Amino acid sequence: MTTELICYCFGYSAEDIENDVLDNGRSTIFARIMNEKKAGGCHCADKNPKGR
Repeated sequence: MTTELICYCFGYSAEDIENDVLDNGRSTIFARIMNEKKAGGCHCADKNPKGR
């Protein structure tokens, strides 16, 4: 089974995010993505094959 990526910059899938919430009670992955985005380190719009 292939899991579709949600975040192309860091390679996170929906399953990764769901497991993160189950393990931590919240999404630490989402927090990391938001911090990287604020710092200019997120390029999902360019890396996502579906476009912007």
